[in-house]
Parts: sequence; structure tokens; C-alpha cells
Amino acid sequence: MSRTPAARRSPYAVRAGTWALTLLLLTACGSGSDAAVGPHAARATATGSAGVAGPQAEGGRAAPGPRAPRAVPRAIPALGPRTTVEIPADSRQALVVTGDSYDSSLSSAVLYTRDDPALGWRAVTDRWPARNGLNGWTDEHWENDLRTPTGVYGLTSAGGLLDAPGTMLPYSQNPAFTVGGEGFDGEPLAGSFDYVIAIDYNRVPGGSPLDPQRPLGRERGGGIWIHVDHDGPTQGCIALPENRMRELLQLLDPAKKPVVVMGDAEGLER
Repeated sequence: MSRTPAARRSPYAVRAGTWALTLLLLTACGSGSDAAVGPHAARATATGSAGVAGPQAEGGRAAPGPRAPRAVPRAIPALGPRTTVEIPADSRQALVVTGDSYDSSLSSAVLYTRDDPALGWRAVTDRWPARNGLNGWTDEHWENDLRTPTGVYGLTSAGGLLDAPGTMLPYSQNPAFTVGGEGFDGEPLAGSFDYVIAIDYNRVPGGSPLDPQRPLGRERGGGIWIHVDHDGPTQGCIALPENRMRELLQLLDPAKKPVVVMGDAEGLER
């Protein structure tokens, strides 16, 4: 009689039987319903119900998670790196005057402050209309070129024909701030110097705006002020509406080392 070959046992059947025996033994050795079973029992016991081992620090404590990215202090919009680096590190107020173009006498102004250096700069005023020199801007100002010098300059003193409007800056009231005549567009100049803030271009910082000293020489111009707008281009100064001049005088604080950052828009972006 011929013998029928015995059926081959599947390796999966053997493995299933092995797991069944393992399960029986582990169940018997367990101490209640919390006993770990299955091929991942050791990992589950060590790491908890998730069954995935997390990072471990020295001493068995969980390692700290990834650090949150460090906040970058806010920069003044539209100022490029070359202009930004010129602002003194200890300055916490900056009046930014942005010209429409290099040869334009129209511009705008915004006052920024950085009370918390970690947070950076923030605007504290709206954008104000402003004017500058008849011929626009220059990187090298000379007497009677009718251009406003670009750059970053201190704002350390003020004055005017009228009483100080509650400013913290040193303020010199003097009848010498009286002005008459007409501007380039035939507009009256009377009242233009009712309030002025001296820009520290070619002058001794902190002195009266009327101080005639010119450290760079008279040929390099001087008497560059922020003053009341007379509805026309200036000879090189910055002009703001009268109500904005009063507001600016009240906001500027010498303890915050205020500066003016001024130039045409393209130049300031460098």
C-alpha cells in the first residue's frame, strides 16, 4: 500500500502556536488584568500605554522639548540696513521723514519709539504730510543748494516765537524767530517759526536753534530746522503742519535721545 505524504505544516501555524503558549504563560504569571502581553509587552511596560519611548534626559527625566523661536525686534519699515545701523543704539525715538523722490519737495513723517528694545520699534503717530527743500535731497549739503541733507541727526533743542507747548526739550522763546516775506510759491512765511526744533546738522548739539556756530564751516550750510509748514517748499528745512509741530514737541523726550531719520524713499531703503 502506498503512503500518502504527510501534509507540510505551515510555519505560520507553528508561530501561532508559539504565541498561544506564550500568552498562556504570561497570563498565568500576571498579577491581574494589567499584566502586559504580546510581543511588545516589555516596551509597553517601560513607556506607558503609548508604547513609544520618548527622549530621556539624564536621571530618567523627560528631555525638554524644542525651544520656541526667539522673537526678532521690530524694525522701522522702509529703512534698509545701511540707514538702520546709523540710528544710535541708545536712541529710543526716531522721527522718520520720507521724501517722495530725490528731487521732490514733498515728504511725509512718522514718529517711532522703542521703549522695549526686545520688542523693537513701533509707530506712535499717524503719517503726517511734510515738506522739504525746494530741490529735494542731498547726501552732501552745501549753503544755498536748496536741498535737505539726508542722514540721521539728533533732536536736542527747540524754540519759537510762541510759548512752549509743554515740551520736555530745552526751549528758547525769542522774538528773533519772527519771519516775513514770501516763499517760493508766493505763500506768506509769517508764522513759520512759531515753533521750531533744531536738527543737529552742522551745529553744536543742545544749543539754541539760533546759535550761529557751524562746526563744518559756513559753506556747508546750517540752520536746518523742523518748523511750521507755510504751504510751500523750504530752503532745506523740514516743515510740518502747526498742530503736528505742537504734537511732536509734546512727544519728544530728551531722555530717549530722539533723532530724525530723513531722506528720499529710495535712499532710506539702502
